[in-house]
Amino acid sequence: MKALVTGASYGIGRDIAKELAERGCELILCARSEEKLREVAKELSVPVRVIALDLSREENCFALYEMTKNDGVDILVNNAGFGVFGKFCEAPLEKQINLIDLNVRSLHILMQLFLKDFRARGNGYIMNVSSVAGFFAGPLMAGYYASKNYVTRLSEAVAEELRREKSQVKISVLCPGPVKTGFNARAGVKHNLHSADSAETARAAVHGMFAGKLLVTPSCGYRTLVFLSRFLPRAFVTRLVYFLQRKKGAN
Repeated sequence: MKALVTGASYGIGRDIAKELAERGCELILCARSEEKLREVAKELSVPVRVIALDLSREENCFALYEMTKNDGVDILVNNAGFGVFGKFCEAPLEKQINLIDLNVRSLHILMQLFLKDFRARGNGYIMNVSSVAGFFAGPLMAGYYASKNYVTRLSEAVAEELRREKSQVKISVLCPGPVKTGFNARAGVKHNLHSADSAETARAAVHGMFAGKLLVTPSCGYRTLVFLSRFLPRAFVTRLVYFLQRKKGAN
């Protein structure tokens, strides 16, 4: 099998690539930094193709598809993304738009382009990396939480369309809690909450994907939190999220 992994230069993307390599999958790795991608490729024992592109630019999403559509891709892992911490009106607008372009637009484009191919041949896997944030509103990281809500709901909707078609193409959406990656530093978070191990999260993600699970939330605690939140007033839950988010910005 062959997998295309975006945002593969560090964190969950890198560790998903490693996990897939351990299962014998050939890899196409995409991120902005060719140097970092080549460092990852050196750690892998399978054939690896490296493509350095900034997927926040729409034309690069189409370019990535054109460069790989004839390579026999069986698995698409949409992992590229980042967060912006701060009040909505105070966070730089350009950075927030860049977040939408990468977290939402690029994922949507690549998902549809590859899904058309997978659907036509009757098999394939797509994993979209979301977050437990994808189930909540997120004051102080409003754009990030909204983008992950988009990813989660889009994945669920498309999975239902495929189920009704009796398609063998599988959609999975990874919804972890905080994970030890470079995410917080890029988001401008000063204080990290308790974070899960990235390699363990990647292992659970790949296992869940091949098992055909739609929602993959590795932490039992966060699965319980998402379940219980359904029975609480939404305004209360949003205030609780604000309290937790505020801790991240504490000095």
